[in-house]
Amino acid sequence: MFDRVAPRYDRTNTLMVAGQDRRWRRATREALSLQPGERCLDLGAGTGVSTAELARSGADVVGADLSLGMLRAHRDRQVPLVAADALRLPFADDAFNAVTGSFFIRNVADLDACLAEILRVLAPGGRMVLCEVSRPVWRPYRAAHGVFVKHVLPRVAARVSSDAEAYRYLAESTMEWPDQAGFADRIVAAGFRKVAWRNLAGGAVALHRGFN
Repeated sequence: MFDRVAPRYDRTNTLMVAGQDRRWRRATREALSLQPGERCLDLGAGTGVSTAELARSGADVVGADLSLGMLRAHRDRQVPLVAADALRLPFADDAFNAVTGSFFIRNVADLDACLAEILRVLAPGGRMVLCEVSRPVWRPYRAAHGVFVKHVLPRVAARVSSDAEAYRYLAESTMEWPDQAGFADRIVAAGFRKVAWRNLAGGAVALHRGFN
């Protein structure tokens, strides 16, 4: 599915969220507080736009994605990108000071196995920051957001994306994803410490953090 949407993926995402994706990528980078010389893994990196944002910190950042189509659409972002399954990462234990990912983890086949793999490759004291869809905290906004995701988003995607059916799936996965507390509970159960979250866009998006 992601191979099919790759040609217009970045453009479609930016249009659908009115450019807020750039702000969310910057917020993710700032939350990680990467330092020069640290190693960071960007999971679900897609075309590498998030990896390039993280690399601005001066850290050594590598992006990984399962979709070869997304990786081929990278447009020479001058950041290292590798094909990898987030459930079976090709990296040694304790290999990274930080692991992150934006809007990818709700698409993995086994959430708990993915969190376990992240913990495995994260060095002791290392941190994870995941940017993912979440539940708006203000009830009227939550209702309006639900209408947008269910009805407006698929129609917009039908006009501007390379695969409208894929965006219907993405809308469904958004509505089925747990709220902030529910996702945080899964992160705690995976073995992370100091788990917390910060809402963006009124809670429609949230940054989740945990430490090894």
